[in-house]
Amino acid sequence: MSIEISKVTAHIGARVSGVDISKPLDEEQVTAIREALDVHKALAFDDVHLDDEGQQAFARHFGDLTTAHPTVAAVDGAPNVLPVDSERGRANHWHTDVTFVLNPPQASTLRSITIPPYGGETLIASSAAAYRDLPAPLRALADTLWAEHTNDYDYAVPDEQIDEEQAAQRAQFTSIKFRTAHPVVRVHPLTGERGLFIGGFAQRIVGLSVGESRTLLDLFQSYVTRPENILRWRWSPNQLVLFDNRITQHYAVDNYDGRPRRLHRVTVAGDVPVGIEGKESCSIEGDASHYTSVAE
Repeated sequence: MSIEISKVTAHIGARVSGVDISKPLDEEQVTAIREALDVHKALAFDDVHLDDEGQQAFARHFGDLTTAHPTVAAVDGAPNVLPVDSERGRANHWHTDVTFVLNPPQASTLRSITIPPYGGETLIASSAAAYRDLPAPLRALADTLWAEHTNDYDYAVPDEQIDEEQAAQRAQFTSIKFRTAHPVVRVHPLTGERGLFIGGFAQRIVGLSVGESRTLLDLFQSYVTRPENILRWRWSPNQLVLFDNRITQHYAVDNYDGRPRRLHRVTVAGDVPVGIEGKESCSIEGDASHYTSVAE
């Protein structure tokens, strides 16, 4: 049975059928999935029957795996698997995974474990479509800019409004401080597409004040999160979504009344981002070698 790719929206997302990802894939299948990922940015696989080992085996077809996270604990006995669990916090802010390190993951896989009876969607946005949407003057400006990304995230919530458990989670997340300068416009190493490489961990534009940075980042971000550029994925049991972390952002919608929600994430090691002039990102603070190798 040949692989079939069915678009879900015009700008991002496709369903993949005709392949059993619980089994080892041949070179032709891997190439077809990779090419589909380059085009659609996010791919959904239905009726998958994977455990943690199977999810890791699937992700390894696309490169070396990272460990679960630079600072957050993995699933017990599975150092490459991160539990995305509502009981451990909620990532309801737009972000690209782990952009605060020098070489963020190239791809992420999410697998449904426990799904609430309603809500709990994952939004995935195309930063390539966002870049194409920019008016020419804004595109020319973005091309010249660099941004500092850090895991010392500005939650904009007063300390007195968080409980002890939330405070402990934040302390763990920032137990190693990372800061990295990335181009605001990243060139995809396989397709040559340009995408806005920003999101929640981008806290400041190099050379600008915090206020000036926030104004510009919010302006660029508004193009990423246009409804036309977003896949709104409603989870079902036994699904896996693979998305290109180099040219997307995502957001976990907190709209399920505190019901249990759990996904498992496995990520593939990435390359060092490159801007349109060929200059690579540079690390300012923090060593992530324990977390990821660098993809060639």
